[in-house]
Amino acid sequence: MKKEFLFLALFIILISLSSCFILNNHTNKMTKFIIHTDYGDMKGVLFNDTPQHRDNFIKLVKEGWFKDSFFHRVIKNFMIQGGQNADGRLDPGYTVPAEILPAHVHKKGALAAARMGDQVNPTKSSSGSQFYVVQGQVYDDATLDNMEQRAGVKYTPEQREAYKTVGGTPHLDGAYTVYGEVTEGLDVIDKIAAVKTAAGDSPVQKVKMTIEIKK
Repeated sequence: MKKEFLFLALFIILISLSSCFILNNHTNKMTKFIIHTDYGDMKGVLFNDTPQHRDNFIKLVKEGWFKDSFFHRVIKNFMIQGGQNADGRLDPGYTVPAEILPAHVHKKGALAAARMGDQVNPTKSSSGSQFYVVQGQVYDDATLDNMEQRAGVKYTPEQREAYKTVGGTPHLDGAYTVYGEVTEGLDVIDKIAAVKTAAGDSPVQKVKMTIEIKK
């Protein structure tokens, strides 16, 4: 009996270690990015199951599109948006097909693509370069239940817990492509979201950024 128990315990440990290895290996294979700002760095990953957005983001970074550009739209308890070129161009002149997946929601730190409204963009295709990082706020179960019904989505227990603890913008789920997330530097989002803004939600003091891709 003792030998059988010992064997079972060792088997469970091996399975657990194997699962951790697979999870870590999967995470390590995702492309990593760093958004450098005067308020600190935001480090994160790009999702592999949104390949067109991932590859486009990597291409723009390597071309220097975002170098010394600005977060030009900031709304506290909502999001911080950037993506125009430092020379003032709003986008590179093309769109990216939508890759909206239920696995990726607008929790705090989500990296998502901005786009034109449904009236002129029924396919929900994304801007070629405009992106936003979610700050949002915390929600309770009753509110999340209403949002699920309204948006026609169903949150996993993990997604629901994220919205109830770190927060986010669940009303955007199902409407915009989330293609990455900030994993370190969530406090930097808060700092940028708190800056003073003027007309058009534009920061009074420009918030400069430069993005780096890490393999």
